Amino acid sequence: MPSAATIRFQIEAELARKIPSALGPPPRVIRPVVPTGVSEIDALLEGGLPVGAVTEMVGPEASGRTAVGLSFLCHLTRAGRVCAWVDVSDTFSPESAAAAGIQLAHLLWVRCGVSKAATKPPAEYKFSLSEKYLVSASTKKGLHGGGCGGHPRNEIRGLPQAISGLLGPEAIAPRCAEPQRGVRKEREIIAPQTKPGATHSKLRINISKPWARIEQALRVTDLLLQAGGFSAIVLDMASIAPEHASRIPLATWFRYRAAAERTQAIFLLLAQHSCAKSSGELLLRFEPGQPRDDEAKVFTGIEHRLQVERRRFTQKPTNVVSLRKPPQNANAARWKSQTAWTGAR
Repeated sequence: MPSAATIRFQIEAELARKIPSALGPPPRVIRPVVPTGVSEIDALLEGGLPVGAVTEMVGPEASGRTAVGLSFLCHLTRAGRVCAWVDVSDTFSPESAAAAGIQLAHLLWVRCGVSKAATKPPAEYKFSLSEKYLVSASTKKGLHGGGCGGHPRNEIRGLPQAISGLLGPEAIAPRCAEPQRGVRKEREIIAPQTKPGATHSKLRINISKPWARIEQALRVTDLLLQAGGFSAIVLDMASIAPEHASRIPLATWFRYRAAAERTQAIFLLLAQHSCAKSSGELLLRFEPGQPRDDEAKVFTGIEHRLQVERRRFTQKPTNVVSLRKPPQNANAARWKSQTAWTGAR
């Protein structure tokens, strides 16, 4: 009587053409991944970004972090999955996101550090032209021999304020026949944390300060992760200086990692330097982009490069340790982006 191994081999040989490895166990996958949309990065990461984990994309300005994040959200929103973009510095452009292919109906945009007055439409959109502006001014007799204007000293009133408004609050307006008083700027102080019930009447808190916007973004991100329902949440801190981002306690990132693993959401952090430390599963460091040299006088695009600095888990189908030294895996990738006016090449 043939053994079980012989019977199994015969069955697999018969079904090899239709069902390869019918009785073989599937490869063990530690975490499912979602592609980023950039083939070079997906090949380097063996599929894409891990699900239910924290991924960091760090690097300087114009290194390709935001472009990869938009490409990643494009893949998710086109599949009908809801995502969120927490914008700490209010630099997100919906026009650029729509041009990248993101379905804005499936994207929640959270703007931090924006007052309610800034979100309202400007007053000029509600302006109605009155009839008094359509009537020409009446002729006045004066020193000009019947002209419309009055005395030159009265005509220049308000001119210094108008010039200072055009040049900005930091500029010093020229003295135009009227003395200018020096304006003393109030020093903006961030109120420290106090006990409940205590008030600080002399302190002025400005929402435009970096730490105030970071604190608001952290609270919103915590609510989104704990609520669930989002396939991916992007925390955009790319414009925040490292000295401000490094003040975030490590317990915050640990809480984000636990919430992302529980809700199976992809948490993507865009920053200049690494902040999550051991709570981050994947760390991608982007290098400054270099202009492409396809043509001498026309800017055709940027060549980007990234390097995998930390990866906690790797996709290995077996736990057998070989006695030979394993080959060194590639931990860097290069890809090119082109401008809209170059067209297909």
